[in-house]
Amino acid sequence: MRIIYLGTPEFAVPSLSILLEHGYEVPAVVTAPDKPGGRLGMMQSAIKQFAVSKGIPVLQPERLKNSEFLELLRSYKADLQVVVAFRMLPELVWNMPPMGTLNLHGSLLPRYRGAAPINWAIMNGEAETGLTTFLLKHEIDTGDILLQEHIPIEENETAGDLHDRMMHIGAKLLLRTVQGLERGDLHATPQRIEAVTHAPKIFTETCKIDFQRTTPEVHNFIRGLSPYPGAWTLLDGKTFKILRCTKAYPNPGETLPEPGTFYADGRQSLRISTADGYIQVHELQMEGKRRMPVAEFLNGYRF
Repeated sequence: MRIIYLGTPEFAVPSLSILLEHGYEVPAVVTAPDKPGGRLGMMQSAIKQFAVSKGIPVLQPERLKNSEFLELLRSYKADLQVVVAFRMLPELVWNMPPMGTLNLHGSLLPRYRGAAPINWAIMNGEAETGLTTFLLKHEIDTGDILLQEHIPIEENETAGDLHDRMMHIGAKLLLRTVQGLERGDLHATPQRIEAVTHAPKIFTETCKIDFQRTTPEVHNFIRGLSPYPGAWTLLDGKTFKILRCTKAYPNPGETLPEPGTFYADGRQSLRISTADGYIQVHELQMEGKRRMPVAEFLNGYRF
C-alpha cells in the first residue's frame, strides 16, 4: 500500500513513524511551507524535519489547488492518503487516491468538530474524550467514522498533557485503521447529526479568565488553555498567565473576598478567589518572562 501523508505539527509525527515502522510505503509527505524565524532564519514543521531524517520527499505547496502540485501528487499513484493535523483539503486532493483520504481527529466525533477539540473538551469539564479516524468528505469533520478510542481526562490534566498522551494513542488507532482498510474488513459508519458539538479556533483575546465563575469552571478554563495560548488575567497592568492550578475551597464560615483577589501565603502559595472558592496557582508566566513555578515567582515578587 502506497500512502501519501499530510501533516504539520508534532502531533502528526508518531502516526507517520508508526506507519513506516510497520512497512508501509510513504513516497512523499505534504506539509506547511517553512515560516520565518528560528536560528537559521526559517522554521520547518515537525513533520518536515522527521520526513527529511527518513529520506522521504517533502512537498510544501502554498496553494493546494496549484496545478503543478496536483500533477506531482497524482504521479505518486498513492492508494490512500492520511491526514493528521493539516489544513482543510480541496476535493481535488482528498478524492484523488482510489481508497480516499483518512483523517485522525482528536475527539469522539461527532462531538467537538473543529480546530481545537482537545482544548474545548477540557474547558467544558468533560471526564472523557477520545480519537476518531474517518474518511474525508466536503464539510470539515463530517465524514463517515472508521474507528474510535475513548480516553479518560484526569482531574488536573492540561490540554498539553492530554495532547501528548493522545498523539501516541492516536498513532496506534491510525495504524489499526490502515490495517483494517488494507484487509478490507473495516466499514465506515455515518456520524449522528443530533450529537454534533463544535470546537472552534481559540484566540488570545478570548482567553481572559472570568473569576466571577465557579472554581471548577475557572479551573477547567485554565487547564484547557494550557500551555497555549494560555488563560490570562492582569497583575499590575501586565498579562499574568496561569499554566497549572488546582481547586481550593474556603473553610466553614470563611467570608469569600471579591472574585479575582490575589492571596500570597509566604513564598510558597498563591491563591486567586473565584465565585465560590479559590484557584491554587502552581505554574505561571508573567508578561515578558519565562514560565516558572509559583515559588520562584513569589521569591522575586512583592504584593
